[in-house]
Amino acid sequence: METRRGLLIILSSPSGAGKSTLAKRLRVWDPTIEFSVSATTRPPREGEVDGQDYRFVDDAAFRRMVQNDQMLEHAHVFGNFYGSPRAPVEQAINAGRDVLFDIDWQGAQQLQNSPLNLHTLSIFLLPPSIAELKRRLVDRGKDSEATIRKRMEKSWDEISHWGGYDFVLVNADLDETEARLKSIVTAARLRRSQQPGLTQHVRALQSEFEEGLR
Repeated sequence: METRRGLLIILSSPSGAGKSTLAKRLRVWDPTIEFSVSATTRPPREGEVDGQDYRFVDDAAFRRMVQNDQMLEHAHVFGNFYGSPRAPVEQAINAGRDVLFDIDWQGAQQLQNSPLNLHTLSIFLLPPSIAELKRRLVDRGKDSEATIRKRMEKSWDEISHWGGYDFVLVNADLDETEARLKSIVTAARLRRSQQPGLTQHVRALQSEFEEGLR
């Protein structure tokens, strides 16, 4: 049969629920999974590489891509545009390679309503408790108290959209959640929509069956 179609694997969660860590572990488990490289109108930060960290474009180019239906999803955040270019994602899934998206619920909805919706797999990560979510944000030592407060204030809005996802995992134990995530991806790769050669195979079986009855 033909190669399978790739998946658009969507991971969403409130900040601190383990999304970035699990995304990295998923790619260690299967290095063929590609991370979606977003386009943005913000200027590159020190050390960022065009085409690797982001695809850096100007405002006019980004708007043209949106108008020409070249973005699967996009948003305006803190004065800059961010979005997922359609062409490289289509090329990957048609070649049987999965593409991983680390996006919020709004981006997830846009992907699920896009022309590639049959190939999306959306997973939301919940913390075991709000207290644990805050502890993780504090313990990782990356953010100021003000930033942590803003992330916590935003967390419930993000959590409230958990019902729009195919799968929801409570990330109480990282290793256990990782195992479940791998199981979900493995099963989703076997969906009918991901196996374009099935129809041809069944037709071949039918021809063989009918030939045997003659």
